[in-house]
Formats: sequence, C-alpha cells, structure tokens
Amino acid sequence: MGQTAAFFDLDRTLIKGASGPVFARHLATAGVQRRSLPGSDAIFAAFRVLGETAITAPTARLAARAAAGWPIESVAAAAAAAADELATHVQPYAPGVIEEHREAGRVLVMATTSPAPLVAPFAELLGFDEVVATEWEAADGTYTGSIDGHLVWGRGKLDAVEAWAIANDIDLADSYAYSDSFYDVPLLDAVGHPTAVNADVRLAAVAYLRRWHLRHFDLPDGVLKIAGRELQAWLRPLQRPELLANVDIDLEGIERIPREGPVIAVFNHRSYFDGTVVGTVLGRTGRSFRFLGKKEVFDAPVIGYMSKMAGGIRVDRGTGSDEPLEQAILALQAGEAVALAPEGTIPRGPAFFEPELQGRWGAARLAQATGAAVHPIGLWGTEVVWPRNRRLPRFDLERRPTIRVRVGDAVPLRHRSLDADTKRIMKALVDLLPPEAKVRRTPTPEELAATYPAGYRGDPTKESTRRPGTDT
Repeated sequence: MGQTAAFFDLDRTLIKGASGPVFARHLATAGVQRRSLPGSDAIFAAFRVLGETAITAPTARLAARAAAGWPIESVAAAAAAAADELATHVQPYAPGVIEEHREAGRVLVMATTSPAPLVAPFAELLGFDEVVATEWEAADGTYTGSIDGHLVWGRGKLDAVEAWAIANDIDLADSYAYSDSFYDVPLLDAVGHPTAVNADVRLAAVAYLRRWHLRHFDLPDGVLKIAGRELQAWLRPLQRPELLANVDIDLEGIERIPREGPVIAVFNHRSYFDGTVVGTVLGRTGRSFRFLGKKEVFDAPVIGYMSKMAGGIRVDRGTGSDEPLEQAILALQAGEAVALAPEGTIPRGPAFFEPELQGRWGAARLAQATGAAVHPIGLWGTEVVWPRNRRLPRFDLERRPTIRVRVGDAVPLRHRSLDADTKRIMKALVDLLPPEAKVRRTPTPEELAATYPAGYRGDPTKESTRRPGTDT
C-alpha cells in the first residue's frame, strides 16, 4: 500500500473567491499583462456567486494564449508577489485542516485548473508538497501561448491526479480531496475521503446523495450555513435583551468585547439561564461566539441540534478528552470568539454561596495556546429566574427580576502558570459582581435546596461544602 495524500482545490475552496483577479493585478504591475481578457470581470463576479461553470475551461485556455511572449522570469516575480496577497484570502479554517493532514504524514497537493507557474509560489507559501495544475508551454525563456499537456479541469483534473498518484505511489482509495465545484466530482469520487467545501448547488446535491462530507472553511466543521450566512447570523436579530420577556437586563461594558480577532468570553455559572443571558448579551457585539457546553445540552433533542448547528463545542467531562479544547483552539486560531464558564458547572450546596469563585484552567489554557484576550462577564440574578431545583424557568411578566451583567476589560494574564492565570480570571469575575456577592453568609434551608437538581433526595442542610466547579 502506497502513501496517502490530501488534494485541495484553490478557488472558492482554500481561498474565498477567485485567484484570477489577484494574479492579473500583479502581472500588470510587473508589466507583463497589459490588458485583461474580454469579459473577465463578469466571469469572476459570476464565479464568486455561482461557483465554477462550463465557461471555466475556455477561459483557462484563453489565459494560456494570452501568456504568449511573457518572460518566464517576470511571470515568476508576479506570481511570488501575488502569493503574499493570496495568503490574506485563505479561509480561516483551511490552515488547521492542512496542518492536520501534515501531522498525519499525508502528501499535501494543490490540484487546480489555474496555471502552475502562477500558483506554485502560493502553494509553497502554504507548505504544500506538490502542485497538480495546468502547465504552460515555454521556449527560449518565454511562454508560447499553448498548454503543455492537458487542461487540468473536470475529468482532466482526475486524469492528471491519477497520473501523478501512479508516479508517486499514492493510494487514492485512502486519500482525501476538497473542492467546491461540481466539475470536480470525478476527483472527489476517486478518493476514499471526499469533502465538498463551500459547495455549489450541483455539488451539494451530489454530496448529499452520496453522503459525502459537506463543510465550509470559513466556519467550524458542522456549522449550518443558509444563503451564505451561518445560523447565528440569521438569529442575531432575535438576540436582543428586550426580547427576554420574563426579565430585565441591566448591562454595562459590552463595548469592551473586541468586534474582531480571537477573544475568550468567560462568565460565572449560577443558573441554567446563564447561557441564554450571555448569548443575548454577546449578540450585541455583532459576531458569533462558539460556546463550550456540557454534553447534556448537546444531547438534548432540539436544543442540542441547534447548538451543534450554531458551532457549539460539546464537552464530556467524564472522558477527560482534550478534543473540546482543541476545537476551541482551532476556532481562536481562525480569529473567532469562544465563550465558556470556567467553573464548569453550577456550584451547589454551600459552595454556591462562597464569595471566592473556583474555576478550572480551560480558559487559561486557551489563552496561553492562542494569545487570545480573556474578557470576564459577571452575572447576578439568573438563579432567581431559573434555579437549579426547577425544571423550567419562571415566567412572571408582572414582576420581572433584574439580571445584572457587567463586562470587564481583558484580564492581564502572564501565560506562565495555568493555575495562577485561572485565579486571575476568577478574581476578575468576582470583581464584576455586586457587593452582596462578596460577603460570606449562611444560606437558609430554602436557598440551599434551590441549588440542587430537581428530585434531589439528600438533606441540603447536612451537605458538606464542595469545591465550586466540581461535579459530584
């Protein structure tokens, strides 16, 4: 059995749109291309919206003819300059997927219809091992205007990949391929692990029927995208505090959350209602947040499905797996926002009333691994709406409780000790709570009972104090 490889298409797969306009600009700057192909702007505009069409192949042939007389050295210089610009167009989650294949020891191959002389520097910049692309014929230091071999498009792309695989002892049946285009169905069908990325309508239909994996490289794997927007974006107009009819929200400091770039939002855990409040508040930022939540939420029939489609990250603490944190790290490395409760679960019994909050080191580890800022969100009053001993929240529209929400500045972390940084994060949360939260007191039996799950059979007044943030 030979090696395995991972094949990546370029346009609308690794990068969001078309590479053609970028190459054209740099060729013009280098003094090589003096005029654009007729109708090229319209073709690229249609490509961004619809994906690849039957006119792609003729366009690729015309591009080869237009290159007649171009000096090879000048084209190489333009391609190198274009590579730097194209690197800024790489979709956020593509580097993580590439790295996974690299770590697995697979050969990384860029397989594209685009001209090999133009894409080779970009492929090298991204760390690809090989390029399978349309070759231009050259003679006497210039390109002749003809294609050297066959056009790497449609069935021709599969032929080129198969020829390369045979020459390099690659087992296609155990290899991977990623593309957006219906015209790459032959290639996707030839590998053992096909993935339709940002699929055009026809490819999406084929992928659904053949049960191929569907995903987008600008979103976490599994996030639902409708008409070019993810689920959270469609639901954001509903994330308004005034739409929470059973409570009033007293909010300050939401402007402290960065509107772009990696960020970690942490909140203290007091109630089943915390996620609803935090989600509503963070919706004011205009960006999507990936919530880390307990498996019980994700395993629920309706809420769980919606959580997965919105990009939530399922945490099963019983397994001790690092996979949830790894998913969160990938999201932060892609410039996204993550939200979690460092306590892990709602403290119960006497621990619920402790002025000092105790947390796990997950948030500190995420910050250490990615350099993302950690912003604390102090909650107070959510337990009045949905205490732990109730199966459903309270709805009293006449006497709506006020939930206090305070968002703080980024916590100054040192990234040396996870324990020390966790203490800094938890202290920052305490600092955002009202004065009554910081005074130790003896709770009443009724208050203690409210901190236990519905149906709890023990005696809350005899329960020993547990460390907050632990499950028992």
